Amino acid sequence: MKSKDEAAKELRKLLRRAKAVELEALFGVCETRSRMTVFRRLRKVGYLSSFTHAGRYYTLLDIPRFDERGLWFHGDIGFSRDGTLKQTVAEQVEQAPEGRTHRELERLLRVRVHNTLLELVRQGRIGRERFERKYLYVSADPDRAAEQVTGRRELVELLVEIHRVLTDEEVIEVLVEALRAAPEIPAPDLVSQRLRARDVRIEPRLVGQVYESHALVPGKKTARPSSGRSRR
Repeated sequence: MKSKDEAAKELRKLLRRAKAVELEALFGVCETRSRMTVFRRLRKVGYLSSFTHAGRYYTLLDIPRFDERGLWFHGDIGFSRDGTLKQTVAEQVEQAPEGRTHRELERLLRVRVHNTLLELVRQGRIGRERFERKYLYVSADPDRAAEQVTGRRELVELLVEIHRVLTDEEVIEVLVEALRAAPEIPAPDLVSQRLRARDVRIEPRLVGQVYESHALVPGKKTARPSSGRSRR
């Protein structure tokens, strides 16, 4: 078996080259089959275990370049600033302004989280709320959870608005409001304001789409209606 210093040096060399390795490779470097000995050597160099693959992979503390969510992936091997899968899931739920769904967490973490979520809920570390026929996982703190549910509702409403398609009647409302202005076509936000005053709610973005599809240019002079008199 190698000395402590020799084993530490070889461990650093292996981990810097491979980025993430399993325990079996560490046994070979340390020339021992003792898990306790290997982990003593790992503690000496400073390490993290993966939250994916049941924690089977190890890396040095200074190797991961964590993203804004505290996650780093080497291929399909995931490491988290929060450590274990359970702690990572709990923190991702807590920090999300709109909470997290089961599917969102699995896409984000690239690992199954069903059992982890159930255990966290059962332990009271996170909460869950029914939201549009699915569970929304939220903070265990009631006030924070209420904020997250509100945030999720606002997000859904925004997405609905973004993907909304105007009806023919709404398109006509926009065109009439824009073309009857004088002496020039108003900006989309002004048309939106005027429509809202008549209780017709059409966002400036959608007004802009109508302008584009009908070749209307804000600031362009509007056509004056004909007087019906012929010139002599």
